[in-house]
Amino acid sequence: MDLFQLSWTALRTAVAGLADEDFARPSGCTGWLVRDLVCHLVIDAQDVLITLVTPSAEEPTHDAVTYWHVTDTPPAGDDPLDALTVRLAAAYEDPGLLTFHLDDVGSAAGRAAELADPALRVSTQDMVLTAGDYLSAYVLEWTLHHLDLIAHLPGAERPPVESLARARAMLEEIAGAPFPASWADEDALRIGTGRRAPTDAERAGLDGRWDGRLPLVLG
Repeated sequence: MDLFQLSWTALRTAVAGLADEDFARPSGCTGWLVRDLVCHLVIDAQDVLITLVTPSAEEPTHDAVTYWHVTDTPPAGDDPLDALTVRLAAAYEDPGLLTFHLDDVGSAAGRAAELADPALRVSTQDMVLTAGDYLSAYVLEWTLHHLDLIAHLPGAERPPVESLARARAMLEEIAGAPFPASWADEDALRIGTGRRAPTDAERAGLDGRWDGRLPLVLG
């Protein structure tokens, strides 16, 4: 729960520090500008709010790791929902309006998370999780998108080291194998999810457990 707040606050703070021209730069998400990614974060915040007020009487079916499923198809940016996000982001026109909306809805999502009982069972996407596991799953979401946000903004604030470490551990749990210890957490997350290709030296550090398994495309 604490890492949810840490990673979410850091991501929103990074968005608040962007200059207007930064919103037209590419992000680390295929086919998305920074403004498109920020619009996606607004939708994510809405999802958090909706899920936390959608209780379930059923037993949990998933946890923070099994919440994620892995596909072998990298995003191409042409998914209908992705296309809708791009159109919605463009409709804001003024980046300040988009930043304001994220701060407004994002702050509410943060408060709802802080008030949530970790043991509460909630329902989302035909899954039942405890609120604690649901919010823990979002540590990976926020951390990856923080890296996406700053992919072409070298001077921007980086994700907290605690969030990076937890996101890496979750990705390794999802994969069922650890990344080489020589890889920094940022590199493990970027390479592991296909956000960049490994160098020859990095590829040489992978053992047979990773043959044909990268990237891990999360959905």
